[in-house]
Amino acid sequence: MDPGVQRRMWRNAALSLLLYALPVLLMLLTLAVRGTKPWDHAAVTTASRAHSHGYGFLIFILVLGLTEFSLGLYGQKWNRNEKMLDLACFALPKLVFAPFFAWFSLTVLPVLFPTQHNIFSWVPFAWGVFILCVADDLTQYWYHRVHHEIPWLWRFHRTHHSAPYMGMSMAGRQNVIYSIVFSQTYLTSVLVYLGLGPAAAVVLGVKSTITTLAHSSIPWDKPLYRVRALNPVAWLVERVISTPATHHAHHASSTDDGVGFYKGNFGNMFFLWDVIFGTGHISRQYPAEYGITHYEGDPWYAQLMWPLFKSNIPGSELAADGPVVRIEANAGEVPVEA
Repeated sequence: MDPGVQRRMWRNAALSLLLYALPVLLMLLTLAVRGTKPWDHAAVTTASRAHSHGYGFLIFILVLGLTEFSLGLYGQKWNRNEKMLDLACFALPKLVFAPFFAWFSLTVLPVLFPTQHNIFSWVPFAWGVFILCVADDLTQYWYHRVHHEIPWLWRFHRTHHSAPYMGMSMAGRQNVIYSIVFSQTYLTSVLVYLGLGPAAAVVLGVKSTITTLAHSSIPWDKPLYRVRALNPVAWLVERVISTPATHHAHHASSTDDGVGFYKGNFGNMFFLWDVIFGTGHISRQYPAEYGITHYEGDPWYAQLMWPLFKSNIPGSELAADGPVVRIEANAGEVPVEA
């Protein structure tokens, strides 16, 4: 890793510790000022199924996907191989990941924390939402960022960047190991088990909607930039949450045009983390090309389950003898690092 990048990461990590603690400290300060002790009369509640989306969100993504497809926004680049990968990544969270994390919550956590179930059920709902917003999304920001800035982790995240198009299906296009091993869901599962289930259900619903819309090929944020009266709203929105313009820039195949910025814009629900840590780039424009410049259509199963399955594309980062990070011969730079 570049020494300058490493130093910046350590500084940002130290600041993150303060950000993690901030909502808890503010909550305790507020309760102390009011002279209330809700933990003295806490009622035991049943943890919500925070990691399963209801029918409302499923209908939302199906309608969004059909709209993108009917408008031809995927173009000719959505070939059979890409369809197979996107469909597999769409189905696995519902058929495999959700049951796995349910098992983790119901079987592993009671063993690790046998007497702590719902111990924090006294936390007021609004404060629970604040705590989850920071804990879940800031953690995901970091595990997303390290997969770009630590070379040996890149191949676990490469699948998410290989597509030469953008769309709602991109939100879940991930390598299986990236989704299972490098996941903030473990932290969220623990907080749900400890009593923040209702807040987590709301936060994850909002987060899923924002991240799906940020990956969508429908540029819903363009009117905010074009209509002068909406410019102040645009200024605030694009610095708080991920928008298509800022997140599409992260998926650009190049940074040469001043629009693409795969070296930053790591935020998932909140772009605010990129603003705070100096990893953000706002241009209010969309990249001309997406994906990885040296991508040659690695088989969908290799992208889904590397390193269990390898690519048959010579020179690919997912091939048996492939490089950790492929360096562009014409540019002489690592395409995913600062």
